[in-house]
Amino acid sequence: MAITRDSDLHIRRFSRNAGLGAVLLGFVAIVFGLTVVKVENGSKMEAYDHQPRASVLPAEGAQQ
Repeated sequence: MAITRDSDLHIRRFSRNAGLGAVLLGFVAIVFGLTVVKVENGSKMEAYDHQPRASVLPAEGAQQ
């Protein structure tokens, strides 16, 4: 018995799978794009690395 794609079920499954694949590909593209933007603006990023950061320290001589 040969496997053929004449069933309506196979056509519906293929269209759902293609739609899901397109959605996943779009999600991957969005994540990749955000990653590229963050890497290009890397000088403005500051991560918490257990070190004091000069940008969050008060200015010298400033009163609180």
